[in-house]
Amino acid sequence: MQLQPIVNLDDDEFFDFCRLNPDLHIERTREGFVQIMTPAGGETSARNSILTTDITNWARRDGTGVVFDSSGGFILPNGAIRSPDVAWVRRTRLAALQPGQKRRFLPLCPDFIVELRSATDSLDSLLEKMEEYRSNGAQLGWLIDPEAQRVTVYPRNGRVLFLDRPLTISADPILPGLQLDLRPIWEPDF
Repeated sequence: MQLQPIVNLDDDEFFDFCRLNPDLHIERTREGFVQIMTPAGGETSARNSILTTDITNWARRDGTGVVFDSSGGFILPNGAIRSPDVAWVRRTRLAALQPGQKRRFLPLCPDFIVELRSATDSLDSLLEKMEEYRSNGAQLGWLIDPEAQRVTVYPRNGRVLFLDRPLTISADPILPGLQLDLRPIWEPDF
């Protein structure tokens, strides 16, 4: 959906627009295009819940950062507003934010992100989004594609890695000790 040049929403106006439409999952590209995503189907929602839970459990033990679910918005340095399926941000970076900034879309790129491909997601658009996270400061990103049983790993510096049918994946050394069992992602139990 293109609102520009007729309507140009700044970050606060876009936040209010999203708040007025709570049933929609809305993002904005760096060019200002508004993207409305389809709600997740059952398998994708269950998979995302597993990923969020597992990463949150690790983060609570680790204590150095905070996990955000797919409804959390981030204003990237390039101006895009994105909502990764799972995001993690170091507490030291969050401490630098003002209280008012913490109540709205966070003005930073997460340190670690996970995007989970659903049946309605375009692979090309997800690949572009992953590169966008990386170029805006993400230290590590995982694109998990359940249909292909593939994980594409995006380190901050270095080449992109493609893992076919891994049973586990580790975030070491960026997130020490974070290792996920991917079997429930490849084969949902319902």
